Amino acid sequence: MKTPEELHQIIAKKVAGFCEKNGDGTLFQPINYIMQLGGKRMRPILSLMAANLFTDELEEAIYPALAIEVFHNFTLMHDDIMDNSPIRRGQPTVHQKWDNNAAILSGDTMLVQSYQLLIKTNPEKLTDIIRLFNTTAIEVCEGQQMDMEFEKRSTVSVEEYLEMIRLKTSVLVGGAMQIGAIIGKADEASQKTLYTFGESLGIAFQLHDDYLDIFGQKENTGKQNGGDIIADKKTFLLIRAFEKAGNEEKAILEKYIGNKNHSDTEKVEAIKNIYEKLGLKEELISLAKSYFEKAMSALNQLHVAEDRKEPLKKIAAALQTRQS
Repeated sequence: MKTPEELHQIIAKKVAGFCEKNGDGTLFQPINYIMQLGGKRMRPILSLMAANLFTDELEEAIYPALAIEVFHNFTLMHDDIMDNSPIRRGQPTVHQKWDNNAAILSGDTMLVQSYQLLIKTNPEKLTDIIRLFNTTAIEVCEGQQMDMEFEKRSTVSVEEYLEMIRLKTSVLVGGAMQIGAIIGKADEASQKTLYTFGESLGIAFQLHDDYLDIFGQKENTGKQNGGDIIADKKTFLLIRAFEKAGNEEKAILEKYIGNKNHSDTEKVEAIKNIYEKLGLKEELISLAKSYFEKAMSALNQLHVAEDRKEPLKKIAAALQTRQS
């Protein structure tokens, strides 16, 4: 079996080849830029690991895994425009470095490229993989739509927020795992179990990402510190803050949320203090842990040799405790 580090090297090499093939034309410069910004390559690595649970022959799984990575970065490019995010992985976002039109058009091209990579799959499995990929892609867009709609609403429930991140973030992790399982010729029950593992891990990952946005160190995360607070994003922390706040805390929240007359630093510090005062830091950690445990429970139910599960257990634990 391959280690996560070996799989990362395989994906990194394929990404480099993908960018080299693109060349340096105007349309492809933003694509190569975002693809080469790095990142954890979590989704393609997990897809390869899922295949590796059932087979040691991974060549057939590489192009679908790369397709998932290209699609993921396409969504990031467009999300950054919609969220007006200035920084991605410690560098200017594509629309900041070029402009919105370049980011939209290059992102559209990446979506097409993801399908070009997918169709290199074994024809016997292609229909199932395309069907799953299409369902997942639409769900990701549904999640982003929910996220944008939340900005216009005065209240959002925790349940709605969890459904939004399930769609926007987690279904792609689950889909990546199931695609790997399909290529590894896993039975349908094993495919679904791995989807559940990936989906639950994806929710835990996003909740931990919410934690890092507020409580992480910018030099580790490569993102704007407190970006969710600055953007008034309705995250688990903000939703629960309004639910738990007394009159004093609610007055402070209402003073800063939607108000641009304060410095970003002042706003982040004030709301961060409320989160800590209300015990929401610990609540968020506990919730993320519960989804991590759900992912581990699914993995434990998978009927493959325990030693083949170990790499997945290690990478899942590393994602749960990451600082970036």
